[in-house]
Amino acid sequence: MSMNLGAYTACLHNYQLDEALDILKGAGLTGAEVNVGGFIPSPHAPVDLLISSQSAREDYLGVFASKGMRLAGLNTSGNPLSPLPDVGPRHAYDLRRAIELAGKLGVGEIVCMSGTPGSDPDAKYPSWVVNPWNGVDLEILAYQHSVLDPFWREMDLRAQDAGVKLALELHPHNVVFTPQNFLEFADRIDAKNVGVNMDPSHLMWQGMDIVASIKALGRHIVHVHAKDAKIFPGVATRGVLDSSFGPVPDDPAKRTPTGMEHYCSSWPEDAAWRFVAIGNGHDVPWWTEFLRAIAEIDPEMNINVEHEDASFGQLEGISFAAANLLDAEKAL
Repeated sequence: MSMNLGAYTACLHNYQLDEALDILKGAGLTGAEVNVGGFIPSPHAPVDLLISSQSAREDYLGVFASKGMRLAGLNTSGNPLSPLPDVGPRHAYDLRRAIELAGKLGVGEIVCMSGTPGSDPDAKYPSWVVNPWNGVDLEILAYQHSVLDPFWREMDLRAQDAGVKLALELHPHNVVFTPQNFLEFADRIDAKNVGVNMDPSHLMWQGMDIVASIKALGRHIVHVHAKDAKIFPGVATRGVLDSSFGPVPDDPAKRTPTGMEHYCSSWPEDAAWRFVAIGNGHDVPWWTEFLRAIAEIDPEMNINVEHEDASFGQLEGISFAAANLLDAEKAL
């Protein structure tokens, strides 16, 4: 079975678009997902120009066509509900612009995040409620839903008008971060064009059954990020919600990149878990079963490698992940 396998180009931010496409094609991939706002900049898509100019859009899509590659999604992951005045409004603006751009480019889906409001109307920082066994936490969640739901009803309507799907990352630090969270949320807002980006790595370290999660979400899955995670012995005393992180290392060689000039906090020496390249957390047969479960929903789904494994070099990591994903595809 031949599937639509590509990669998210944020990890190639230091290359021009045509160079990035050549790298991905050389790794055996056929599509590229580009960033258009949110947490990280947009090195591979001049958003304002593309929205304003049809000829610019034609030229832009022509770059992909000339390389024999697909534009396999846009990405504007961020926190559009953040109470921080320089974050929430800007990320919400980026998302609205991404929806407009996707409609004009004919791109089928946009990867984004549900976001996290503060704990109350006067909060200064986002507040992530993990386990609301305490009654006051349920009050926080009730307030957050009162912010979350109207915003995403609006985004759903915008997406319907533009003919695109919004694919939420079920990413910790967001209000919607598990399949069950999403199903409850989708029911509350009567979601039509708001679905899920199935990135298994975000569910792996939470201890979820990935195939069961895929089956539970079903047609709500509209996009896929291919990224692996590995549990380490440190989990024995740290658990998967460990908070023992430090600042971004001063030494650039020790930093874990998340995108263009953006990095993770430093991990503990005996970390409980890490994001790793495909094949370093779960073997190729596991990824074959993952692809099979996705193909049962939509065999033409865009499945894009997201490289965030700092133990590999930039190009080495993409090639390693792509090779394992392609091997998994061949075994279908």
